[in-house]
Amino acid sequence: MMEQILRDLYIEPDLLNELSEDQKQILFCKIREEQVRRWNVRECTEPAPARRARSEGIQWLLGSNGEVWVWVMGEATGDKSYAEISEQLMEERAVKQAQQEALELRMRNEKGEKWRVDMDDRKAKREEEERQRGEEEIRQTEERRAKELYMSLKQEEKGRERDDREWQEQLRRSKAADEEMTRKARCARDEYKRQSLRAVQKGSSQSRRRSGVHEQPPAPGEASQSPVAEGSSVSSATVHYCPSRDSILRWFKEEQMPRRACYERNSNAIAPWFHGIISRQEAEALLINASEGCFLVRVSERIWGYTLSYRSASGFKHFLIDASGDYYGFLGADQNRHATLADLIDFHKEEVITTSGGELLQESCKLRCSIQDYGGLFQ
Repeated sequence: MMEQILRDLYIEPDLLNELSEDQKQILFCKIREEQVRRWNVRECTEPAPARRARSEGIQWLLGSNGEVWVWVMGEATGDKSYAEISEQLMEERAVKQAQQEALELRMRNEKGEKWRVDMDDRKAKREEEERQRGEEEIRQTEERRAKELYMSLKQEEKGRERDDREWQEQLRRSKAADEEMTRKARCARDEYKRQSLRAVQKGSSQSRRRSGVHEQPPAPGEASQSPVAEGSSVSSATVHYCPSRDSILRWFKEEQMPRRACYERNSNAIAPWFHGIISRQEAEALLINASEGCFLVRVSERIWGYTLSYRSASGFKHFLIDASGDYYGFLGADQNRHATLADLIDFHKEEVITTSGGELLQESCKLRCSIQDYGGLFQ
């Protein structure tokens, strides 16, 4: 399934909802790595003429030292600061607009005036005084209007500065959220690698016990040795989607029953944690009154595998178990692989499923009734 998702760079919303938060973090990082890989491949495989054709359309102005010439406004010798330039521009805009409004007022006043050549000196003097008073009023109006326009431009500048500060704060929060997401994904990968190493060690010990070779436990404070090479990890196999309920029944009877996937170890009894084919809602209804750590395993209706439903302190968690290959393991990258479903359950009774959640399997959820048909799996 992981190969299919990375090939299409898409995952169905319903399947995404089935993943835990840690699994979503890992899937997000894997998709980002695939996008970067594709970009690098395209850059390396693109013909040289095509790359030159893109760069020939750009010419850079060079300085005396042969490097690209760069001028930062306000930092060169003799430059005014940004605040001084902005202040000067606002004053010039205010004066020009006030002068234009004063000119329009003069044109309206002069439009109705009719000068007579034969007027006497007294009338001419009176009209001249009235004209001067009108000019003074226009000048005062021009100055007052210039101040009003200047204050309006100052308010607009403050509003732009406030919007810029808010945008910078949003950018800072977004970067912090991305860094936190990357940190969680890194922690999840480290935890899965640690559990993979633990599973290999435990499987090796079980093999020695079955063959009659007893392994001595390490002394207190002595670190156990691992046969796994440094940097190695266990990758996820491809998981195929289930098309129908009939296909699920056929898959379980033909592939899972021969592997005794739902039985107790070394017994013909069905494991108490196995509940057959039930929905997510039915699983949560069974776990709603259970204590923290109670769990059950049900056949998944989304993939060739199972779903482990877990009762946490705050609600419910559902983990997909991939069974499409010759092993059992939680869906995702660098997961532990187990030979049987019972091995997976026993392993996580001692080791948490995720470090962040601390999910440790405690008690199997009881069946709803003594007679259970398991969704027709054993008919």
